[in-house]
Amino acid sequence: MANDKNFKIKNGLSAVQYLQSSTALSAADLDLSTGSYFNKTLTGDTTLTFSNPPASGKAMAFLLEVTGGSGNGLSNSSYDSKLLDYGSQTLYGRGIAWKTDGSRIYIVSSGTTSTRRVYQYNLSTNWDVSTASYSTNDDISGQSSSAEGLDFKPDGTSMYVVDRDNDTVYQYTLSTAWAVNTASYASKSFSVAGQETQPTGVRFKSDGTKMYIVGHTGDDINEYNLSTAWDVSTASYSARFDISSQSVTPTGLSFNSDGTFVVVSDNEDPPTAFSYGLSTAWDITTASFIDQYNVSAVVNSGDFQDIALGDSDGKFYVIDNNDDEVNQFTAVGPNAVITWPSSVKWEGGSTPAASFNGEEDMYSFVTADNGSTYYGKKIGVKMS
Repeated sequence: MANDKNFKIKNGLSAVQYLQSSTALSAADLDLSTGSYFNKTLTGDTTLTFSNPPASGKAMAFLLEVTGGSGNGLSNSSYDSKLLDYGSQTLYGRGIAWKTDGSRIYIVSSGTTSTRRVYQYNLSTNWDVSTASYSTNDDISGQSSSAEGLDFKPDGTSMYVVDRDNDTVYQYTLSTAWAVNTASYASKSFSVAGQETQPTGVRFKSDGTKMYIVGHTGDDINEYNLSTAWDVSTASYSARFDISSQSVTPTGLSFNSDGTFVVVSDNEDPPTAFSYGLSTAWDITTASFIDQYNVSAVVNSGDFQDIALGDSDGKFYVIDNNDDEVNQFTAVGPNAVITWPSSVKWEGGSTPAASFNGEEDMYSFVTADNGSTYYGKKIGVKMS
């Protein structure tokens, strides 16, 4: 192969001249007619294409700078060494939910009649549980005998509690948004006993048209359609997703903001969070297992009661029933990977390893046959 400096590419420029004159582009498709230096910051697994190469017989060299990112999942997550101790309010914490801006967190409690409540905590720093302070509570003992899961309508005017003993989801109205001490039973409920007789977690689609239940009996996630958004009494069973290959004692679940990712807390030994990707947003039948994260460094077996994603899906929070704590983690999946065009032939015959999250790596490519073949090489690692 000729020396790169002698390659003639677009407009008769040498490879070196063209590299100097080009501009960077961040896109899944690299349009080679626009330049010969490109960059891509990965926000998840990415499929790359190379388009508009020069005609056959005209060689082109180009560079690609990749900043590694995280794929969907939890496997590279880490504990933030931050927690909320709720033991002064209850010893029976079961489920957690967030105000949408992260300024309040809520814990639903089981136990005796006096502790069957939803407790509200205000945070001085949004999403940082170590800054939480107890505020107020709402008594739900009139409906619930064994509360397990909790969720809110995004505007804070409705609250939902799932009860394990009654196999029922109860709906409450808040006269002041997000203030649980203003909650009152809306006289609306829905029994999930036809699918799950030990429900432990409840979440809703962001527009209120779907509800999801997880529990011990079926080891599955059940999906329900609501004919009237946010009115639980209008729910009807739709579909299920079997998670028994991973989780045998699921205690809670949480979706990301766009419904393409769901995590499940499991109370077995070791206590583990399992993650699943949905190829069609909010359609649980399209879910598939991604990975898992062991929380036993913080939570003992038998004490992992719920999980909630938050802070633009960059954090997750777990409830520890033994230590009466909510613990905070940074949610990081495996390193995001690039699916390269099949026309790339790599030096040594092996595709390079994925760039680590936050790491800047450099790749070089050459084509001389109108893109039928690209010769690729990873020429720089950890360039930052």
